[in-house]
Amino acid sequence: MGGLSLALKVGDVVEVLSAEEILATLDERGELDSLPFMPEMLRFCGQRLTVHKVANKLCDTMTRSGMRKMEDAVHLTGSRCDGTAHGGCQTACLLYWKTSWLKKVDGPPTAGEQNRPERPLLPILEVNTRREPAPDGEERFRCQATELLRAAPELLPFRDLSQYVTDVRVGNAGIASTVRTLFFGLFNRYQRLSRKFPRALRFRNGLDWGFVQPGPHNGPAPTGTTDLQPGELVRIKSKDEIVATLTTKGFNRGLGFEEDMARSCGKVARVTARVERCIDEKTGQLLEMKNPCIALDGIICDGVYKSNCPRAFIPFWREIWLERVNEPK
Repeated sequence: MGGLSLALKVGDVVEVLSAEEILATLDERGELDSLPFMPEMLRFCGQRLTVHKVANKLCDTMTRSGMRKMEDAVHLTGSRCDGTAHGGCQTACLLYWKTSWLKKVDGPPTAGEQNRPERPLLPILEVNTRREPAPDGEERFRCQATELLRAAPELLPFRDLSQYVTDVRVGNAGIASTVRTLFFGLFNRYQRLSRKFPRALRFRNGLDWGFVQPGPHNGPAPTGTTDLQPGELVRIKSKDEIVATLTTKGFNRGLGFEEDMARSCGKVARVTARVERCIDEKTGQLLEMKNPCIALDGIICDGVYKSNCPRAFIPFWREIWLERVNEPK
């Protein structure tokens, strides 16, 4: 089990402990409280970073069970997984840091380059990045994302108001944004209940807030390749334009378009990556995308529709959902 909580809040500066100190907290699986410490995290050892969010909860993206309670963990500004020890996965998840791996310090965050991994310690951690191979021999991975349901086994019901008090107390969200996310949660629960009503009695056909309709395509959805590259400037198309590219189940070539993504429609952002591979959280398999997706700088899921979830996912976008814009002079 983890050590004493540091009672951290958003904006606190912490120093990541040395690799030796962190390894001393881990079990034989390379975990603390079922949360893996991964090789990609070694480069942050000794660095001073700012608490971005307190990881008091998370949304379950594997089984869709809702919110889960997390204990003694935070997300740190600028610390995302680069996938180097996991087959080059490009999901860029925001890393989880147990408070036992940190110490609170005074002064500003560390400027400059991150530490280089300590090579003698890497093999110990690399062993723990693999699962048993698939029946066909395909390599499978373990990471924080694949183990989150073990690290956060307790369900956190929407009606548990203590989570929202914690959000405000630690600085994850303000009072106004918390009231807003409660409204969205109540509204969406009513909408899901109303789907049992006759169609004439439903509001917006029972859609969740954000009102993303299924698309018109019964067969394969249209696709478009514009060869977008990192650094290019794009505008996210309107919700109606994107919905027009979806199937009747709401997908485009297997990629969903959700309500939190619709909040970014019309925004201009730079391409950060062409995403070609990512780990399947359920199986641990490294998926090679037949149709690469696009990641955009500064466009994240802010948890507004998901009880202020602090995971800050980076959404993936189809090229057909984006349009190039001219650089401002």
